[in-house]
Amino acid sequence: MKALITAGGRGTRLRPLTHTHNKHLIPIANKPMLAYAIEAICAAGIKEIGIVMNADNQDVQTAFGTGEQYGARFTYIPQSAPLGLAHVVKISQDFIKDEPFIFYLGDNMLIGGVAKFIEAFNANQSNCHLTLAKVKDPERFGVPELKDGRIVSIEEKPKKPKSDYAVAGIYIYDESIFEAVNAIKPSARGELEISDAHQYLLSKNKKVTYSEITGWWKDTGKPYDLLEANRLVLENQESMILGEIDTASHLSGKIVIGRGTKILNSVLRGPLIIGENCTIEDSYIGPFTSIYDSTVVKKSEIEFSIVLKDCRIEDVGIRIEESLLGNDVQIVRATKKPKTNRFMLGDQSRVEVV
Repeated sequence: MKALITAGGRGTRLRPLTHTHNKHLIPIANKPMLAYAIEAICAAGIKEIGIVMNADNQDVQTAFGTGEQYGARFTYIPQSAPLGLAHVVKISQDFIKDEPFIFYLGDNMLIGGVAKFIEAFNANQSNCHLTLAKVKDPERFGVPELKDGRIVSIEEKPKKPKSDYAVAGIYIYDESIFEAVNAIKPSARGELEISDAHQYLLSKNKKVTYSEITGWWKDTGKPYDLLEANRLVLENQESMILGEIDTASHLSGKIVIGRGTKILNSVLRGPLIIGENCTIEDSYIGPFTSIYDSTVVKKSEIEFSIVLKDCRIEDVGIRIEESLLGNDVQIVRATKKPKTNRFMLGDQSRVEVV
């Protein structure tokens, strides 16, 4: 069995972070989002992995290389434009050939691995095996209609969902899927929809089975989804202290601190993670916070947030909470008169002030 992972698209719902980042490289608990998909696939024993990326950007290939560090072999497949998930499958046929494969959306986060889904695909001798998850907003996803434990239809982003399940971003196929993706037509939004391919398989009486995800699963399509995925990963981490903690600081809960980091006269309440070569001084870092490498936090409070590398947060008079800060962000107290709030913000930035 081979694997296919998506690592392209434009990440429009995560702007402005994705103006300068491929969304699959945004760190969750200080590790690129895409790494979680790769690790899950490798843990299932699959070593031939195709990664579909934007044709005009090499960041993913630069970040992950040949796959040697995972004991796998990566093949990078360029996609000229985000034309739908079925299009991703279509352009990957030369890589997959006639082997069964798992298709994993690289912006999905899952606890528990994928081996059990592969086992169900094989045990049922399925043509297509889908994963389903109960969600509050099924209209955002492909939605299955279920009868007597079977999928009888699937509709993409329906206005009136026929169930409260979403088709999650992990699919397993045999070669039948290529007939489907080559037969369907673009939807009204100009994309080849994977739900249409699944509906095609159902119409041809192919065996479409499913497993329900009973643990946690996240499609990290929106900013709050990133924070929630970060929280869920941090809850499952083990403490590891590699930096320096002075005697005036107080730590509680599960905490990871990287090499070269100094914690001075501060309170840290986990679960949280702080990367390498950071300085946290006279500050409070609260639960569900990730701070990446080479960031300085002084006389400030942060909780339930993701802070990327090379940031400076100093003498901030309010607690920063439920926030996403990109690389090289500075939030500091104004010293020049007249004292006022000053902002330099890129397209689609969001700021709330009190």
